[in-house]
Amino acid sequence: MNRPWADDMQPLSLLLVEDSEDDALLLVRELKRGGYDVTFTRVYDQESLQQALDDENWDLVITDHNLPGFSSDQAIMSIKDCGRDIPVIIVSGSIGEDIAVAAMKMGAHDYIMKNNLPRLVPAIERELREAENRRDSRRAQDTIHHMAYHDALTGLANRHEFENRLQLAIESTDSEGLEHIVIYLDLDQFKIINDTCGHHAGDELLRQLAVLFREVIRESDCLARLGGDEFGLLLEHCSLTRAEHIAQDILHLIRDFRYTWDGRNFAIGVSMGLVAIDGADKSVSDLLRSADIACYMAKDKGRSRYHIYRIDDKELALRHGEMEWVSRIHNALEDEQFILQKQQIVPVGSAQPEFQRYEFLIRLRGTDDEMIYPGSFIPAAERYNLMPKLDRWVIKTAFTYLADALGKESTSDNPHQFFINLSGASLGDKAFFDYIEQQLSFFSLHPGMICFEITETVAIANMLESVDFIKGIRAAGCKIALDDFGSGLSSFSYLKAIPADFLKIDGNFVRDITVDRMDRAIVESINQIARVAGLDTIAEFVENRAILDELRIIGVDYAQGFGLHKPVPLDDIYQSRIQAL
Repeated sequence: MNRPWADDMQPLSLLLVEDSEDDALLLVRELKRGGYDVTFTRVYDQESLQQALDDENWDLVITDHNLPGFSSDQAIMSIKDCGRDIPVIIVSGSIGEDIAVAAMKMGAHDYIMKNNLPRLVPAIERELREAENRRDSRRAQDTIHHMAYHDALTGLANRHEFENRLQLAIESTDSEGLEHIVIYLDLDQFKIINDTCGHHAGDELLRQLAVLFREVIRESDCLARLGGDEFGLLLEHCSLTRAEHIAQDILHLIRDFRYTWDGRNFAIGVSMGLVAIDGADKSVSDLLRSADIACYMAKDKGRSRYHIYRIDDKELALRHGEMEWVSRIHNALEDEQFILQKQQIVPVGSAQPEFQRYEFLIRLRGTDDEMIYPGSFIPAAERYNLMPKLDRWVIKTAFTYLADALGKESTSDNPHQFFINLSGASLGDKAFFDYIEQQLSFFSLHPGMICFEITETVAIANMLESVDFIKGIRAAGCKIALDDFGSGLSSFSYLKAIPADFLKIDGNFVRDITVDRMDRAIVESINQIARVAGLDTIAEFVENRAILDELRIIGVDYAQGFGLHKPVPLDDIYQSRIQAL
C-alpha cells in the first residue's frame, strides 16, 4: 500500500496494551502505512492502563491477549468500567478460537493475528465508523430525551419534568418529613415587549431571564418554563424563610435588569406565588393551582412582589372560589345552562326611532332556577381564559335567534340593530374574526344589523389587536361600540386611533348626574367629544325619568337601563330552539 501524503492522513489517538516494544512499533508502522497519523501510548499492566484511561480520551485500544500477569480480559473489563465507548481490537500472536469468541462476548470488537496485520487497517476503519455511528445515535437519543423534558426555547425543564419533580418532592415530604417550596413566577408587562418589538424580542428576553434567574438560585433547585412568560421554581430542602430570601433576591435582580432590543430599553417585573410542600397531602395540580392563585394575588396587590399561600388567607379563598367557577362554566356550556336576555336601547329624543336596538346579555341559570348575573362568573372566565368560549357561545346563540326571529327580514333595510359584547381575549384570537364571518354567512344575516361592543379599557390595553379587529369588522359591514367609555381616564386621546360608531358612556358617571356636578360635566364632555368624532352616544345605567331628562338636555342620543327597559328572555319559542342545538 502506498503511503498517503501527510496532509491527507487521519489523526488517530491510540492506546496500546502491549509488553513488546518491537511489536508495538510494527503495529504503529502498519497504521501509518494505512493512512493514520498515530499518536500512541504503550502500557503493559493494569495500573498503567487505568492511569491512561483516566488521563485521556482514546479513539482506539489495541491489546495483546497474553501479557505477563495481565490479559486482554482484564483490559476489556477496565475499558468497560471507564464508561466510554472505545473500540477494542485484540492483536495477538496466538489465541484460540474459543478464547477469541469469549473475548468478543466480553466486549472486544475484533481479533487479529499478528501474522495477518493487513487485516488491521480495514478492521480499524470499520470499528471507528461504527463507533461514530453509535455516538451519533446516542446524541440523537440524548437530544430526543432532552426535548421531552426541557423547554426548546430556554433549555430549562418543561412543565412535564417540573411536575415529575414536584411529585417526587411531595412523596419525600410525606415519607421523610422534608420541607420544600414551590414558587410560581409570572412576568409583568411581558406582552408590551411582544406587541411593540415582536415575538423574536420576547423570545430573546425569555432566554436571557433563564440565565439571569440562575444567578440567585441554588444549583440543586429546579427552574422550569411552564409556558408563555410563566416559570416554576422548586426549592428542595428549603424553609419558607429561606425561600422568601430567594424571592427577594429575584425581585432585586429583575428590578435592576434592563432589557435592550433594537436600541430600546425595557424595565420588566415579576410577580411570584409561594407555596410550602409541607406534607398536607396536596397533589401536583393542587400545588400549582395554589401557587398560581398566590401569584395572581401578588399581581393584584401591585405586581413585582411575592405572595405566600396560606390556607386561612381570605383573599386566596376568593381566588379558589373563582377556580370553582371555572369548572362550573365548563359544565354550564356543556349542559346548556347559559341563556341570553335582551335589553332595549331607546332614543333619548322625542323623534320616532329609526331602528329598534337591543343588547344581548348573558346569564347563567342556577341550580334553583335563579338567574346568576355576569359579575359572578365573568371575572373567573377572564382570569382563566374562558371568555373566547363564552363569546363564541353568545354569537352562535344570538345569530341563531336572529335567523329564526327575523327570517327573510335580515336585510340592509331591517329596522333592527343588536349589540353583542366581546372580550379582550377574543380580540387576540386570530381565528375569532373568521368565526364571526363564518357565522354571519351561515345564518345569512346582514352584518349591518350587528354591533359589537368592546370596553374602552380592553381597547386601550390591546391597542394594536383592537384596531386591527375593529377595522376588519367594520370593513365586513358590522358596527362597533366602545363600552364603559370614560373609565379609562385618558379616553379622549384614543378616539383618534380607535374607529367606532357608538360611545357607550360608563354608567358610573350617568347614574348620579342629577346630583353630582362632576359626573354631569364628565358625561357632557364625553358627549361633546363624540359629536366632534362623528359618533352616537349611549348612556348606561339610566334608572329613572330624571336621569333621562338630564341626558336629553345634554344631548345624548340613546339611553339604556333598568328604568327604561328591564332585560327579558328571548322569545320562548326561539329560546327552546336554541337550547335544542
